[in-house]
Amino acid sequence: MVESVVCEITDMAPKLLAPLEPHSPPIVSVEHVFKSVSDSTGTLTILRDINFSLNPRETAAIVGASGSGKSTLLTIIAGLDTPTQGTVRLAGQDIFAISEDDRAALRAQKVGFVFQSFQLMANLTALENVMLPLELSGVKQARALAGDMLRRVGLGERLGHYPKVLSGGEQQRVALARAFVVKPAVLLADEPTGSLDFATGETVMKLMFDLNRELGTTLVLVTHDQAIAARCQRRITIEAGQIVEF
Repeated sequence: MVESVVCEITDMAPKLLAPLEPHSPPIVSVEHVFKSVSDSTGTLTILRDINFSLNPRETAAIVGASGSGKSTLLTIIAGLDTPTQGTVRLAGQDIFAISEDDRAALRAQKVGFVFQSFQLMANLTALENVMLPLELSGVKQARALAGDMLRRVGLGERLGHYPKVLSGGEQQRVALARAFVVKPAVLLADEPTGSLDFATGETVMKLMFDLNRELGTTLVLVTHDQAIAARCQRRITIEAGQIVEF
């Protein structure tokens, strides 16, 4: 997953999110997804018949107890893990009906990632970390675009700093800049404030929702924080691998 690679609280309320476009087809569609793993002790079913869809610009929180299958679902939506059964469509494309290389190319074009552990490249500066997905996609003016996005998240004075000299909040803002700089159709975030103190987490979440509205990105969050989940338009609650609320 490493390689594949947001002020006031009220500003983050769902009522301020950009309105959905009428009759837009789903940007994410999860259809009858199952996930099981087997070993010498037998078979463990992690996800059972997961069905939901999300429209462009929507925000959704995936919530549930530890071990309920939240992160597994997120990695399947990203195409980083394969379901035992079922279909996932991204912008209408069945991502498991195409080759692994084509899936990686689609992911690079359509999906951004933010993780609890930041997943920054330690040997690259903040600027270079944000430039990386642009360069991999062959985007011209990657340095200028990355610099602009880092300034957008308040790190204009930290472009040349390496992750080890950045605070946790600063590192997560670099990760956000890296995820949003390619203007993804979908941003997937796995416990994005889990390693941050409350105040820093609020800043990061405000920025994430601001960028969601500004760029029209569909935002899918895995979180244990019910206050964060309440700010999303949709709540997908998973218990023992099944959706019990959507």
